[in-house]
Amino acid sequence: MSTTQDLVRGRRLRRMRLVATGLLASMAGLYLAAGFWLNAAPWLAYVRAFAEAATVGACADWFAVTALFRRPLGLPIPHTAIVPRNKDRIGGALGGFIAENFLTAEVLEARLRQLQIGRWGAGWLRQRKNAAALAERFVKLAPELLAFSTPQARRRFVGSIASEAIAAVPAAPFAAGVLRAIWSGERRAAALDAALDLAQGVLARNEDLLRAEVAGRTYRWLPRWVDDRIADAILTGLSRTLAEMRQPGNALRERLSSWADDFILRLETDPALAAKAEEIKRQITSSPLLAERLGDVGAGFEAWLNPATDAEAAALAERVAGWLSGLGGWLYEQDEAIEIFNDWARRALQGSVAPRRRQIGRMIAGVVASWEVGSVVEKLELQVGADLQYIRINGTIVGGLVGLAIFTLSGLLHPH
Repeated sequence: MSTTQDLVRGRRLRRMRLVATGLLASMAGLYLAAGFWLNAAPWLAYVRAFAEAATVGACADWFAVTALFRRPLGLPIPHTAIVPRNKDRIGGALGGFIAENFLTAEVLEARLRQLQIGRWGAGWLRQRKNAAALAERFVKLAPELLAFSTPQARRRFVGSIASEAIAAVPAAPFAAGVLRAIWSGERRAAALDAALDLAQGVLARNEDLLRAEVAGRTYRWLPRWVDDRIADAILTGLSRTLAEMRQPGNALRERLSSWADDFILRLETDPALAAKAEEIKRQITSSPLLAERLGDVGAGFEAWLNPATDAEAAALAERVAGWLSGLGGWLYEQDEAIEIFNDWARRALQGSVAPRRRQIGRMIAGVVASWEVGSVVEKLELQVGADLQYIRINGTIVGGLVGLAIFTLSGLLHPH
């Protein structure tokens, strides 16, 4: 099926062919005319020499350009129709070239650092129209994509991708980067307050459990009211301590803050802690529980992606667009988060693309091999055919000038 770009390229190709062929015909006509009037005007010998050489150059370059894609005039001339006869070899060479020159770890690292994937992606995503278009396509395609595979196959695929992605990212530097992004600047106080909120919530929800623990650990002969007084004292003390930690300058608050700074620094510099983090990551990725939990989450997500009515689909697309736009806007303003995402994306792509570059090269070669010869010729000719016509035009002009120079030099060396 021809695209709009193919139609534009096709018109340009036909126009340039007409110009090159018209120039060839003009030179041939000029050669004949100059020869006919040569006796009347001797200076026309120079015009005739130019036109003769230009015609030869034009014919030679027409043959060379045509021979790339087909047999000139349909004649079985050796070493013509180069692209159709070498389609599979060209595909193999193309795949190998891309694999060895574009998909190596070094090239990917340099290119991905230049691209700044996080900043570009966040800037694109925070525009509402982009988020809405992406959400609409996602909601429409999701049920169709899910129908191509079984739930078991999807579960295995998600588990494999998640495990590879987690394995490709060093645990300690990644965790340190996330914590530093949360813990930096004004977010430090908010993070501490959130931790205190969490602690107070846990304490409130587990008051009965704490009282039972106190009663179970005191002497049996103590009255119940004594156990209650002890539990009340503990709960009151903990609540008062948590409340006091909300005040700036509190000693425990400062100690907790210093401990967090030290822990982040150790994640970045302590080899023993980094090794421990990698071991924890390995245990997580190798545990069947991870795949099971991912499968449960995936099943719920798939049900959410299958709206029953058009109205539900529209509402889902609007909700997803809002999330995506908000995510893009937040991420664009977070330099630390952007750098973490860039680093994660670089490592994930390097860990998944670079080791498979030869498979990708073979895939490209296979795709080219599967194309029909006529399709390959058409695709390549539409891409470069118009530019190749300039070879014919330049060959005509350069050939004429060279012929004129030779004719002039010959006249000077061998005057009549």
